[in-house]
Amino acid sequence: MPIRHSISADMYWIISYDIADDSNRRRVAKRLETMGTRVQYSVFEVELETQSRLHLMQELLECIDPELDSLRWYPQCHGCQEKSRKIGQGRYLEQGKDYLLF
Repeated sequence: MPIRHSISADMYWIISYDIADDSNRRRVAKRLETMGTRVQYSVFEVELETQSRLHLMQELLECIDPELDSLRWYPQCHGCQEKSRKIGQGRYLEQGKDYLLF
């Protein structure tokens, strides 16, 4: 299933997942850990250019069963990211950190 894009490049993304199979869940989590910051057990913040996002979406789609699982992508503009607040434990996306896509 091809992924289409409609959001501009260089966006912050909040990516969450609900994956039934332990092995698939670990694969998705390990991949997302290389791309961004885990802010909760199944929630990550990442900054991606359009091509990197499309590649990652396709890669993660191959790790899940769309009939049972879900991946959610929430775009967040830079201004909204700067206004976000956390209460309690957790980490913010590390600004200026480089993430590599292989």
